[in-house]
Amino acid sequence: MIRVLAVDDHPVVRDGIARLIGTQTDMELIAEASDGREAVEAYRKQRPDVTLMDLQMPTMNGIDAIGAIRGEFPEARIVVLTTYAGDAQVTRALRAGAHGYLLKGSLRKELLETIRAVYAGQKRVSSEVATEIAEHATDTGLTAREIGVLKLIAAGNANKEIAAQLSVTEESVKSYVKNIMAKLGANDRTHAVTIGLKRGIFEL
Repeated sequence: MIRVLAVDDHPVVRDGIARLIGTQTDMELIAEASDGREAVEAYRKQRPDVTLMDLQMPTMNGIDAIGAIRGEFPEARIVVLTTYAGDAQVTRALRAGAHGYLLKGSLRKELLETIRAVYAGQKRVSSEVATEIAEHATDTGLTAREIGVLKLIAAGNANKEIAAQLSVTEESVKSYVKNIMAKLGANDRTHAVTIGLKRGIFEL
């Protein structure tokens, strides 16, 4: 029996997972959690074979929960379930130790097969996600400072306000903005923010 832990802050999603798993003879849902902290506790108590982890949750998000679980239990097998296909988000999850990455829209088709594959020691990402990663594989990533500037742009700050908040010159901010737009292939500041959100480089 493959013992599964489902982590999602939406009961409807957890119910859907429970129904899918309930139809199988080789797996069972042994526990549920509604945020990252609960997930870590449930993992410690139950030691599931495969954990299904949402990313956007209150208290502790999915990436932090993956890091915490894998820090304590390096053998933990975790599959991310999310609505976000952004390559930066996927890369963060895989770096944190996820073995799989599935979009919630494809659960009915791919969930059970993915659970079995990850249980068998394989890594799985849905085709849509793989395409997104491949598309940006050779891109130069934004630095931490550039991501910080992009967040401040998203919050509606002008260059002068960003310079004041970061204690740098306005010229430096202009240079950061120019780099951000070049790296993201953006036409203007708003476009850069849109791309950053779509790719999961930062969250609002």
